[in-house]
Amino acid sequence: MAYRSGGPKVLAIVLAGGEGKRLMPLTADRAKPAVPFGGIYRLIDFALSNVVNSGYLKVVVLTQYKSHSLDRHVTTTWRMSTMLGNYVAPVPAQQRVDKNWYLGSANAIFQSLNLIQDEKPDIVVVVGADHVYRMDFSQMVAQHIETGAGVTVAAIRQPIALADQFGVIEVDDADPRRIGAFREKPKDAKGLPDNPEEVLASMGNYVFNADVLVDAVTRDNEREGSKHDMGGDIVPAFVDEGSAYVYDFKDNDIPGSTDRDRAYWRDVGTLDSYWEAHMDLVSVHPIFNLYNYDWPIYTDYGPEPPAKLVHGAAGKFGEAHNSAVSPGVVISGATVTNSVLSPRCHIHSGTTIDDSVLLDGVEVGRGCTISRAIIDKGVKVPDNTVIGGDPERDMARGFTVTETGLTVVAKGQEVPA
Repeated sequence: MAYRSGGPKVLAIVLAGGEGKRLMPLTADRAKPAVPFGGIYRLIDFALSNVVNSGYLKVVVLTQYKSHSLDRHVTTTWRMSTMLGNYVAPVPAQQRVDKNWYLGSANAIFQSLNLIQDEKPDIVVVVGADHVYRMDFSQMVAQHIETGAGVTVAAIRQPIALADQFGVIEVDDADPRRIGAFREKPKDAKGLPDNPEEVLASMGNYVFNADVLVDAVTRDNEREGSKHDMGGDIVPAFVDEGSAYVYDFKDNDIPGSTDRDRAYWRDVGTLDSYWEAHMDLVSVHPIFNLYNYDWPIYTDYGPEPPAKLVHGAAGKFGEAHNSAVSPGVVISGATVTNSVLSPRCHIHSGTTIDDSVLLDGVEVGRGCTISRAIIDKGVKVPDNTVIGGDPERDMARGFTVTETGLTVVAKGQEVPA
């Protein structure tokens, strides 16, 4: 395909309609991509930052499930110069084709083909909205053009022992960039030619020539028995045709990255993985480094004042160790360790918080102990309350407790005194 002078015209589509059932109760009142992360961000900020840092400034965000807070965040935060024709536009499900809502990720694109027809791009980059990572998609697009692929799928190397947790890409023996098979959570995965102990796991990011994508989702819409899923239906169809290629994430070079965080990618699809990703942020040498100013993660957290650590009752000073403390936080005579505090949290005297994530506006009273917990937005914790460390007690109070013993307090949930 011949591209216009100056390179191909690229449209980015961000798939942000996910319900996120495994993240309940964090997704009880919001879409998964709108879940707060890292203090000041939303999960979708990582996908959008990667897209715009890659130089792609025409972006549509397809939303569906409980999308109000997500639409509001995208609309108020992600503003581009209309003079230059750039935009980040949230597009809700509209039943443009029939009376169905989106039936899957491929169907979401099929029902939104008017966006492609209006923009007339050469290339469409399709990305998920709920992973934490950095990636330069322009490098993936360059490989896609070089190979003449029908679809290029981004993949990250994972230990073969974890293959049954991912959609696994098995490469062609003759051409390690061509996909030989795409298997969903296989128990007998085949290792890579250059490392038999590793497999390539799909990251949920794709590159298509625009006309090829339009044809693929149109044919998929007419296919009986299809689940209309990008990974489960669209990619295997290209594999059968021999035109599916893989982009190895290890080849992606990000300015300012370190050997420690260069290949970081995490699917925060469960409460435990969400908590673990936060712990990655606050280690002394972060496994994922938010302080890379050469490839920033953009967001807007409002007109918050600086965080403040002050002494409280009996002259005890507010302290925070190995923690991320957001603007607007006040730690008054309390001790915070290995934790992430989101904007406007207020921690009162004599309280200790360890290995925890507190979302916006949480207020913790005096003399409390909180350990290995996630507390959602707006929760008020009464004085002398203990959260975490005793699953039976926490479940009896109506909190969510995972199999690993992580305690989660839902948004606005009343905490018994």
